[in-house]
Amino acid sequence: MEQRHLGRTGLRVSRIGLGTLTWGRDTGEHDAADQLKAFWEAGGTLVDTADVYGGGEAEYLLGQLVERLVPRRDLVIATKAGSVPDPDRRFDGSRGHLLASLDASLARLGTDYVDLWQVHAFDPETPLEETLQALDIAVSSGRARYVGVSNFCGWQLAKAATWQLAPGGVRARLASTQMEYSLLQRGVEREVLPAALDLGVGLLPSSPLGRGVLTGKYRHATPSDSRGASDRLAPFVEPYLDDAATRIVDAVITAADGLAATPLQVALAWVRDRPGVVAPVVGARNAQQLAAALSVETLSLPDEIRRALDDVSAPVHRYPDQDWSTL
Repeated sequence: MEQRHLGRTGLRVSRIGLGTLTWGRDTGEHDAADQLKAFWEAGGTLVDTADVYGGGEAEYLLGQLVERLVPRRDLVIATKAGSVPDPDRRFDGSRGHLLASLDASLARLGTDYVDLWQVHAFDPETPLEETLQALDIAVSSGRARYVGVSNFCGWQLAKAATWQLAPGGVRARLASTQMEYSLLQRGVEREVLPAALDLGVGLLPSSPLGRGVLTGKYRHATPSDSRGASDRLAPFVEPYLDDAATRIVDAVITAADGLAATPLQVALAWVRDRPGVVAPVVGARNAQQLAAALSVETLSLPDEIRRALDDVSAPVHRYPDQDWSTL
C-alpha cells in the first residue's frame, strides 16, 4: 500500500487507515484479529482508536493483538483523548485529564508510546494553550511521537496549529486533524481544509463512506445487519438517507458501473485522493468488509468521473469563502 507523509512531518502512514470504533463492542477478538492481520498483510500501517471506543475495550483489544499477530514496529498506532461520558461536559481538554488519559491508554495498549496522539474535540471550558501544553508534554516525555487534533472547526484548528508554530518555547507541531469527510459530507472544505493545507496539517477523514450510505446498501431498504438497523447507530445513519444523498449515491453507482468497480471503491477513491487528505480511516465489521475497502488501492478515478462526482455533491459555499468581488 502506498505510504504518505502525515502533514508537514517525517511520519509516513498507509493511505488507508484501519478504524476500531466498534472493537470490543460489536467487533469481538476473532474478527478484530482477522482485520488487523489482513490490514497488515495488505501493507496497512495506520490503526486509529480512542480511549472511549468501547469504553476502553478497543484499545485493550488492540494491545492484546499487537506483537501476537503484528510487530509493534510495523504499526502506526493513533489514539485520542478528551471525550468524556459526562452529559454536562462532553469534552475535557484540561492538561490533567488528557495526560492521565494518555497514561491509561498506554497501559491498555501495552506499549510505552503511541505514534500519534490526538485531542478528540475542542473543549471551550479549557484555555487552548493548556490543552496544547499537554501535547507538548506527551511528546517531550516520549509518550507520543506525533500529535494532532480531531473535530476542530476551521478557526480552532488555525489557532491551535499557529500557536504550536509560534517562536519561543519547545512546541510539538500538529501533524494531523481527523474530521468527517466524504461525498455526503464536504463541510471541511469550507474552512478546515484550507487551514490544514496552509499550515501543513494532514487530514485524516473519518466516515469516508458516508456512514456506510455510499456503498449503496441503503438504496432500496435497510439491511437487517447494518448500522442503520441498529437502535444505537440508526440515528447516526439517518441524516444521510435524504433525497440529496440519494442523488449522490445514484451518481456513485453510475460511476462504479462504468468503471467495473463497486460504489465503495469509487467513494473511497474519491476522498482518498482529495487535496490535503492523507488517509481515510475505514471501520469494518469483519475482515470481508475490510478487504472490500482495501481493494481500492488499485483504483484511481478518471478526471471526468471525479469532476462529475464533484459537481453532483458540491456544497454551497458563498460569502466569505469566495472572492467577495465576484458575488
